Amino acid sequence: MSVLQNKIDFVVLVSASMANPNGDPLDGNRPRNDYNGFGEISDVCIKRKIRNRMQDQGCKIFVQSEDRCDDGYASLSDRAKATVGKIKKRDEYAQKACETWADVRAFGQVFAFDGKDQGGVSVGVRGPVSIHQAVSVSPVEVRSIQITKSVNGTTKGKRSTDTMGMKHFVQFGLYKIKGSINVQLAEKTGFTEEDANVLKECLRTLFVNDASSARPDGSMEVIKVYWWKHNCKIGQYSSAEVHRSLQITLKDTVQIPAAVEDYEIVRLNLEGLSCEELDGI
Repeated sequence: MSVLQNKIDFVVLVSASMANPNGDPLDGNRPRNDYNGFGEISDVCIKRKIRNRMQDQGCKIFVQSEDRCDDGYASLSDRAKATVGKIKKRDEYAQKACETWADVRAFGQVFAFDGKDQGGVSVGVRGPVSIHQAVSVSPVEVRSIQITKSVNGTTKGKRSTDTMGMKHFVQFGLYKIKGSINVQLAEKTGFTEEDANVLKECLRTLFVNDASSARPDGSMEVIKVYWWKHNCKIGQYSSAEVHRSLQITLKDTVQIPAAVEDYEIVRLNLEGLSCEELDGI
């Protein structure tokens, strides 16, 4: 396995149709948006989906969601103690964690657990993969509908009163996920070319096995993955310039976008920089 040698930048275009891409628990689980109406998906939400896809591909994951736990450990602390708990040196602790878990190699992790063996000292790992908060290309329309529960949850003499609730979703939105892979940090965590290929496949299949009542199957779709590979460690161009080279504008004849086809998507060529374009699933 070869350690990553060249800087990588990527952009993922994601469409949401009658779905809640990422609900805000402080706003009644309404889809996240800013004060100008542009939709948002947090980087934490995106990383959760990537971790799930890594698991589906057979990778060992440290930060597992409860419903996807595959090793029997009830907490991060238990998982860490079982694998690296006996290691007392910080560097060895971090190295073993990176060797064991793919998400630690990619995103990093802070191991800050109580324990006399570690003397209460935390171990921090900086990961090479950085993910931006996704933002929609155009403002999104958030709709809300009222729902009711008209069945008895428990046995009673008569039918209980209907329970009222709300369901929120985005009518349509095209979101742009930006990210990069830093070679210097990849060398420290042992992030390899093979790991980069796993990440690329995770991004391409981001919403596989992710369906829920808020995101029915087919309502969230990866339209395209743009994968730029530089010819050196630091890159010929800044990540900001690479990300800006993908230009998305609303067509002149369209006022309110309802589909990806309502946008003009142009990728500008940057001299000496190769770009792989992959269709999503």
